[in-house]
Parts: sequence; C-alpha cells; structure tokens
Amino acid sequence: MKNVAAWSAEDVYDWLSKEGMLEYIDALRQTDGPGLLRLNEADFHRSPLSLVSSDGGQQLLERLETLRIETHIEDHKNGHANGHAGGLPNGTSKPQRNGMKDYRMEMVHIPIPMNETTRPCFPTEWGKTGIAFAYAVVCFVTTTIVISVVHERVPPKEHTPPLPDKFFDLFNRVEWAFSICEINGMLLVGLWLIQWILLKHRSIIGRRFFFIVGTLYLYRCITMYITTLPVPGMHFKCSPKLLGNWEAQMRRIMKMIAGGGLSITGSHTMCGDYLYSGHTVMLTLTYLFIKEYSPKRFWWYHWFCWSLSAVGIFCILLAHDHYTVDVVVAYFITTRLFWWYHTMANQQSLKETSQSNPFSRVWWYRLFQFFEENVSGMVPRNYQLPLSWRSLQWSRGVKYSKLEVQ
Repeated sequence: MKNVAAWSAEDVYDWLSKEGMLEYIDALRQTDGPGLLRLNEADFHRSPLSLVSSDGGQQLLERLETLRIETHIEDHKNGHANGHAGGLPNGTSKPQRNGMKDYRMEMVHIPIPMNETTRPCFPTEWGKTGIAFAYAVVCFVTTTIVISVVHERVPPKEHTPPLPDKFFDLFNRVEWAFSICEINGMLLVGLWLIQWILLKHRSIIGRRFFFIVGTLYLYRCITMYITTLPVPGMHFKCSPKLLGNWEAQMRRIMKMIAGGGLSITGSHTMCGDYLYSGHTVMLTLTYLFIKEYSPKRFWWYHWFCWSLSAVGIFCILLAHDHYTVDVVVAYFITTRLFWWYHTMANQQSLKETSQSNPFSRVWWYRLFQFFEENVSGMVPRNYQLPLSWRSLQWSRGVKYSKLEVQ
C-alpha cells in the first residue's frame, strides 16, 4: 500500500469503506491523505464532522493514530524519517565515524506489533446475542400465558363497568383507530429490522434490544397479574372463559403467539392485559432505537418515525382499547429502562460493582455486566452491508503480497 501522505481523495474513500466508517464518507469526500492525517479532536466539534460523529470521532482518531504510526515506521524503512534522506550524511560515499560511533548504527529498528495484539473495542459476540434473544422469547411466551390466566379473572363488563377516564370523556371512540396503531407499529418494527441488519455492530445492539424488550414484557406480566382492571369500554368482545380447560388454553396461547399478539391478525381476543400497554412499549422502544443508532443528519427520518410512534399511541387511546394510565405507565417504564441501560453501557465506571454505583443493586445488573463487559465506550453508528463485497466476487483469485525478509 502506498504511503498515506500520497493518498488521493479516492484512496481516503476506499480506506473509510474498508474500515466500516461509512458515515464519514460524505463529510470527508474532498479530503486527501495529508488532510486526513491532520485531523484532530477539535475538527469533530465543528461542522460537518460534528453532524455525523456519535462518539466525538474517537474511533476514527484511534484509527488515524495507527495510520500515523504505520506511516512513521514506513518512513524509517525508506530512510525519510524526521526529514533526513536515506544514505550517508553530506552525500559521502563512505561511512563516516565520530569517535567510536557509526552513523549507520544510530537507527535502531524496534518491531512494534500492530493488529495481532490489538483487541477490538466492540467484539462480535453472537453467543451473547443468542442468549438475549432466547430471554426475549421466554418473556414474550410468559406474557402470553399470563394474559390467558388473567383473562379468566376479568370481571364481566355487565357487572363491572369501565373505570372513568378523562381521555374517554374528551374523545369519542373511533372504531378503526386501533388498526392504525398496529399498522404504525409494524412499520416501525420493519424499519428497525432493516436498520439493524445494516448496522456494523448489530450483535451488540441486537442483544441490547432483546434484553430491554424482554425485561419490559416481564415487568408487564407482574403488573397484569397483581391488578386486573375491568375492560376499558363496552365495545369489547372477549373470548369465553375456558374455566380450567388447559388444552383449549394452550391452543389459544399458541394462536396468539403465532399472530404476534395483534388484534389485526385476529389472534388477540382475550381481555385483561391493560396495565400496561404492550403496543405502547413497541411503538416507543422501536423509535428510541431507530433514533439512537442512526446518523444525526437523518433528522427527517427521525421525525417520520416519531410521527408514526406518536400517532400510534394516540390511536390506542382514540380506540378506547387501553386506559390512559396504561399508556402513561408503559411510556414511562420504556423510556427510563432504555435511558438507564444506555447510560450504564456508555460509562465504564457504571459497569463495576461498588458502593458508589446504585445501578449495581438492580436485579438484572449481573446479566447487564455479562452482555456489556467487553464493550468499551459508546457503540458508533457505523453501517455496512451484511455480506462483504469481496465475498460476492467468486471469480476473483486470492491475491498475495510480497513480504520483505530482513
């Protein structure tokens, strides 16, 4: 590879692509090799780099420091380090001596290990992601079982009318509103899935999502079970109670799981899962992850997803399918758990158990440590294709580079 100082803007583009830092390509599209080496921390606090950097440019600056070291070593090899040309001083043809010193012996070659001993800051640990996914699945299945159990305890609407709700007093029920809510939810989940597939550090971000959504549904199991609220409106048509018929209950549970717990698929016909709203959880959580792990310059994308989330939550209430307190509690718990987890994950001191760290007393802290112990710093918003471009070029042979043996 030619010296970095001789790189063109196209070479810088290729290097950024190879390193998986595609978010900087637009901002550095006119930067050549010398300009790249001159970048410093102050440049990332000014536009345009401040608009695309999620970690203050720390990852790029670390890579640049490695480039500077490699360039310095290469200059020494070629005899151009520190501005001295190779060969002998003053253009003499014979080695000159000053006392007992030989000028040729002044340069000492010290081998520096590079990539072999460098530990990645964001290691890919798909095993941990699989554990987080299994945890989320178990929590979702448990939630469905609890819904079936609570359904048997819901009082008949003829005997226990809906509780008074201020939102219901202000807005009449709109029958089709809940379908809009579920359509918006499916759009947000689909957008997040596409975005997650394109993320470079998808294994880390994926287990964060699975853990948080699983924990939120686990909390929901508790709130639903300990307090069973009456139906929010007389329009509800709840499935008949099975009164201990476990075989029929299992078929009903499997039907709900297969339909994703959505009313639009006809799989959710049970009542009692009111405190708190699972639809609000998904609408809020998918938006938070979409915004957190997408470039800041995509403000239009953030506003579009926020609109989908806000309209979906409003339609839940407009359809009178949840009490207002269900939505408020769901929003509060979802946002707090998301912010707490990411605050802990981004601060190395909060990953250590100590008296000064109150987060270490929460029940899921050990699981959090297991998932985040090898993640150093904020996960950058870097994107790459799921499959390497080189892996798709089947017709190309393997290229070998010549190694100099000294």
